[in-house]
Amino acid sequence: MNNKFIKYKKSKFGVFLIKHKKYAPLLFFIAGFTWDSLTLGRIDRLYDNVILCTYMTLLTVSIYFYNLVDSEKWKHKFIQRYGKYLPLAIQFFLGGLSSAYVIYFSRSVSISKTASFFLILIFLLVANEFFKKRISNKYLQFCAYFFVNFTFLSFFVPVVLKEMNTTIFIISGILSLVSTLLLIILVYRSSPSTRIEIVKWKMLGMILAIYVLINTFYYFRLIPPVPLALDKGLVAHSIAKKKDKYIVTYEVDDWYVFWRDHKINFNRKSNQKVYVFTSIFAPTDLKKKIYHVWKWYNPETKEWITLDKIGFEIIGGRDSGYRGYSYKNNLINGEWKVDVITEEDLVLGVVDFTINTFKSKSKPLIVTREF
Repeated sequence: MNNKFIKYKKSKFGVFLIKHKKYAPLLFFIAGFTWDSLTLGRIDRLYDNVILCTYMTLLTVSIYFYNLVDSEKWKHKFIQRYGKYLPLAIQFFLGGLSSAYVIYFSRSVSISKTASFFLILIFLLVANEFFKKRISNKYLQFCAYFFVNFTFLSFFVPVVLKEMNTTIFIISGILSLVSTLLLIILVYRSSPSTRIEIVKWKMLGMILAIYVLINTFYYFRLIPPVPLALDKGLVAHSIAKKKDKYIVTYEVDDWYVFWRDHKINFNRKSNQKVYVFTSIFAPTDLKKKIYHVWKWYNPETKEWITLDKIGFEIIGGRDSGYRGYSYKNNLINGEWKVDVITEEDLVLGVVDFTINTFKSKSKPLIVTREF
């Protein structure tokens, strides 16, 4: 084994790693994010689930063995000999999971409602680059592990059970809490250094604090409702259904306004209906009640007033999402928005627009598309 290790160190790959070891964390970070960006697609796809389950499993194994490196039981054995590479493995799997969460949650995030939780994921993704120097901190290890574990189960369990509600979220949280505590107990009993470095009640308090924090985010509707995602949301002049296609006519903005499909300023005739079209991705066979909540901004009270709440059931499985729409007559001028929400008031997205009944000076650019 020693000869093999010496041969490895003298190889081109080994020499390269030793020479550029200070850049290794950054390279592993970029590798994990790039790989997930190129390969992850649907959250209910078998490949995605296998990858994420593999990441969680190998992250668990890496943390467990990393904390056993100093144990006499593993002296002069494979784990101790190659233990110095375990921080890189932990960082790679944390980076892989974090980047996957950023990819999935970015499809469901509402800038005005759920951006705070999304920013935490981005922070974890970026901070992962600096974990190598801090990875020996047991508290950081297990707190980061619990957070990614809870986040993983919060959308993996609904995908498996084909159901999404508050009870499922609570079950996901309990499963992540129990599994994390079991790992900590196992490491604590097997690792002499862990027993010295960890204060049990401090560790438990930090894990419970994260548990309460995530549940608080959920209670205040600040977590994007993954695995659901708003694939498309726009305000339209007319919608017609022909066979399995929705024919949507709407006004688009100038070419350089690439971040939204429809034009914010909606020019309409006095008696014209206003439509809001959405397509919502959901895992295969998952059924969920979705609502379009129409709101008008009162400039006098400076408050959003709810004027209508229109619901319909979606069924998951379609790549481009389950399509649906709602409409209203006799809308007054001003700022409007339609919150696309679940039964639990979790926000999938917001379609905002401004109603103008006067004739626009410029000729509107109207397009018709099939969805």
